[in-house]
Amino acid sequence: MSYIARVSSKGWVVIPKALRQRYNISPGSKIVFTENDGHLYLTPVPPNPIASGKGMLQGYPLVETLLASRKEEVKNEEEICF
Repeated sequence: MSYIARVSSKGWVVIPKALRQRYNISPGSKIVFTENDGHLYLTPVPPNPIASGKGMLQGYPLVETLLASRKEEVKNEEEICF
């Protein structure tokens, strides 16, 4: 879905109500502006960024993957040395 907003003489842009509701943007909310390849992105900052990231890596076997990788490195090092 696309929305069009007009920029005021002060550089203000009103975020459409539907988007404010969908992304929980309320007065005092922080927004990050990111420029990339000629595009401008607006990203709402959660009130507590640490808490919002909790559990985002759940289901990824990070420790097991790291240990398996290290075992493979040790095996390769032993083959080279002996």
